[in-house]
Amino acid sequence: MTRMLIIGPPGSGKGTQAERISERLGVVAISTGDIFRANVKGETPLGVEAKKYMDAGDFVPDSVTNKMVRDRLSDDDVEAGFLLDGYPRTTAQVDYLDEILAGADQKLDVVLQLTADDEELVTRLLGRAKETGRSDDNEGVIRHRLDLYHEQTEPVVAKYAERGILTQVDGIGRIDEVTERVMEAIKSAQAA
Repeated sequence: MTRMLIIGPPGSGKGTQAERISERLGVVAISTGDIFRANVKGETPLGVEAKKYMDAGDFVPDSVTNKMVRDRLSDDDVEAGFLLDGYPRTTAQVDYLDEILAGADQKLDVVLQLTADDEELVTRLLGRAKETGRSDDNEGVIRHRLDLYHEQTEPVVAKYAERGILTQVDGIGRIDEVTERVMEAIKSAQAA
């Protein structure tokens, strides 16, 4: 059984790699970004609230995000393991996730961090914005999201590093190359 999370700055390839890890390990990938976007598209009350923050490049508040993650981790399809993508983003969310897992007598096995240079990420995200027409991907919002990542999420990385479950992988390169590095890193982390 594998319980893990993938973390990294916006545009580092988390979503793509999460799908590939999910397929290879046979665990469900849970992306808070996908859940937010589905709610926005469906114009649910959660989606309307989340959209305000997403369009400004801000994180959706913990009160909304935490409830959504708790509900999702209670679903049957996570019994064989899971891969969280996009959560936790703050140290308060780390503590909340610890509570959720402890309540089920579980813990994380590995935290995978994709690393990438900010300028490379800005270029990637601007390219993605042109392809997909995402309203939350313009240069000002992208740089704001990167600033928030460095400010709020890097302490999360440090917390997991202290626990000895953090594995870092270079997220730059062809998708297949990154996937191979990721799978090797997971294999090494599980063997440790």
